[in-house]
Amino acid sequence: MKLLIVDDDALIRDSLQILFENKEPDWSVYTAENGLVAFELCKQDETVPDVILMDIRMPVMDGIEATKKIKSDFQNVRIVMLTTFSDEGYIASAIKGGADGYLLKSTPADGIIERIRAVQKGALVFDKGVKLNSAVELCGAKELPERHFTELTERENEILSLIATGLSNNEIAAKLFLSQGTVRNAVSQILEKLGLRDRTQLAVHYWRGNT
Repeated sequence: MKLLIVDDDALIRDSLQILFENKEPDWSVYTAENGLVAFELCKQDETVPDVILMDIRMPVMDGIEATKKIKSDFQNVRIVMLTTFSDEGYIASAIKGGADGYLLKSTPADGIIERIRAVQKGALVFDKGVKLNSAVELCGAKELPERHFTELTERENEILSLIATGLSNNEIAAKLFLSQGTVRNAVSQILEKLGLRDRTQLAVHYWRGNT
């Protein structure tokens, strides 16, 4: 796997490169000091990465803008924001820009590696600090888009759409005249069928329309 670390702090990117190369000798790990350099690397066949760890605040081109540009031209490149900022505005902007994950730099190295592997397989990964309302805000949408996921039953699709609006299990149960236990079991089934881990991932999955 090719992993690109993008960070304007040389100490951070070099330390991460050494760490990943030691723990995952089969990985090809290289670095870039800002989003523009990362974008240019993606345009070269020999350096187009499978996964990018992207900082947010950087000179020349920040991580949000770089994520938008890279995702626009290289949709198969998976991008995980790796930052010190847990601000909901950054989280929503990153998701809206196409990021496949959002992690804090305080995440243990083994946890980052685990999430890199998950992202490479198509999963969405988010730090525990990422709130569901950030996912709901991600497109600034005023109306819920119509989605239908073929893996799910009609009822499960209905429940998923309500999760995407930020409703809790109790609120969904009241709206659909179901027991809380029925809703809870349905949410577990939806997570299993879609291969996702939590409600935030479900909301992001819905709003993006990953059918």
